[in-house]
Amino acid sequence: MLKLLGIGILAAFFFSSTFVLNRAMSLSGGFWVWSASLRYLWMIVFLTTGLLVAGRGRLLLDSLQLLRRHWLFWLIAGGAGFGIFYAGISFAASYAPSWVVATTWQFTVLASPFVLALYGRRVPWRGVAFTLLIFAGIVLVSLGEAQAAPWQDVVLGAVPVLIAAIANPLGLQLVWEASAERRGEGQDKLRSRIPHITDPALTNPFTRVLLMSLGSLPFWLALIVATQPPPPTTNQWINTALVALSSGVIATSLFLAARHRARSAYELAAVDATQSAEVIFSVAGEVLILGGALPGPLGWAGIILTIAGLVLYLLAQQKAGPEPLVEDAQEV
Repeated sequence: MLKLLGIGILAAFFFSSTFVLNRAMSLSGGFWVWSASLRYLWMIVFLTTGLLVAGRGRLLLDSLQLLRRHWLFWLIAGGAGFGIFYAGISFAASYAPSWVVATTWQFTVLASPFVLALYGRRVPWRGVAFTLLIFAGIVLVSLGEAQAAPWQDVVLGAVPVLIAAIANPLGLQLVWEASAERRGEGQDKLRSRIPHITDPALTNPFTRVLLMSLGSLPFWLALIVATQPPPPTTNQWINTALVALSSGVIATSLFLAARHRARSAYELAAVDATQSAEVIFSVAGEVLILGGALPGPLGWAGIILTIAGLVLYLLAQQKAGPEPLVEDAQEV
């Protein structure tokens, strides 16, 4: 469990670059659609090149075959988990500072247990209670920092992120369910409709990210056609490459690796909860890179409460023990 949390927090460090760099691109005049879509173009380039350079061309071919055999599945998983998710994050950066986006994004800490329940997974109430504690700390951070921005910008920056916070775990869990061991098949209608993918290629975190990125391409093409944005700036090409490498490749691969090592609904929810550390890293980035102000008393209180929630999450897991994911799951 400690190792899973450590991987999750490390992923949160790299994830935080998204909020800071997206805000920097917005302030320099870059259109949000390019900030979002170019990231996934770079991710596909990086992952494909990396597999070829590492001599894993066979794995790349196996991944493309998985995409061909289950194209509708990857279109849905990538469109929701990467497409809707990152479109909301990038749109919000046009209206709100990075700390607003980062703190609002932590709604996913609350959304994740209910997504597990939607898929028929049992989530202990004790775990949900600690996600509420973490979210309370995030609310304090938001209240402390909201004094520095107009409420209209906070609203416009918050609503799309709330949607993103639900879409991301929906897509990620869809991939988890497809590769999970199955017993008692047919007891949950939603899970019975998800294809069972046992190909070894899906056990590699980089191929999972690549497949979801490729699956998100139709979403990005449709969004570009619908918005007809002006050409991307040079700054966007560079910054989206940085975001793609740090957040898209490194962070997402670490995060998915931690989730796929989880063996209980409680562990999955705990890994998802480590994303709250993005608030701490985003505050640091806002101050050091964008010249923002340090949090006030409410902000620091929220950060401490968030860290306390993570510690209590770990202690509760050690006391309660694991709950099986592949046995007869029931709703919360």
